Amino acid sequence: MAAIFIVEDNVKIRNELTKLLEKYGHTCFSSDDFANMTEAILSSNSQLVLLDINLPVYDGYYICRELRRKSQIPIIIVTSRDSEVDELMSMNLGADDFVVKPYNTQILLARIASVLKRAYPAEPVNTVSHRGLELDLSKGIAHFQGAEVELTKNELRILRLLICNKGRILGRDEIMNDLWQSEEFVDDNTLTVNINRLRKKLESIGVQDYLITKRGQGYLV
Repeated sequence: MAAIFIVEDNVKIRNELTKLLEKYGHTCFSSDDFANMTEAILSSNSQLVLLDINLPVYDGYYICRELRRKSQIPIIIVTSRDSEVDELMSMNLGADDFVVKPYNTQILLARIASVLKRAYPAEPVNTVSHRGLELDLSKGIAHFQGAEVELTKNELRILRLLICNKGRILGRDEIMNDLWQSEEFVDDNTLTVNINRLRKKLESIGVQDYLITKRGQGYLV
């Protein structure tokens, strides 16, 4: 969830918007110091700005321009001014999106989520873990209680798939289909060899009875 700065001179609208965003886990900031609004926004360390256009002292266009001179913080214009000229000007000044009042709250939340996702892409997941075993996907190493063992590409993919589906039996065909996506040649015998080798490697670092075989069904962890 994000820290969001709301620039809105209508106290009722601002309070309603704050309540909505906080309900969905966001933290909200605002200010009544419209003469120094740009400084208030930047000092708040917010991650997104919801900016009205019609404001006292300086309008939203001015604030948007000033913010863009000093920061790349995402800006969504939220205004009752619905002309194409207003939207075009907002985008030309560096706004990331344009929402017209009155807005559907779910659409506004979706727009906020979309802008945040573009501005702050999630870090790739490099580890998965289950029952004390941690799998480093970038290095191909399994860790358990201070011990570690290096895995082959196929062993890594098999263990990752099982951990990501923990508690669910994966059939041999399902596992082989996943391995085929890596352009590795895997037949039924190759899978058996990889499973047995993987089980021995895990046992070598103290992980006992981790890979469970369900005869005639498949495997699970």
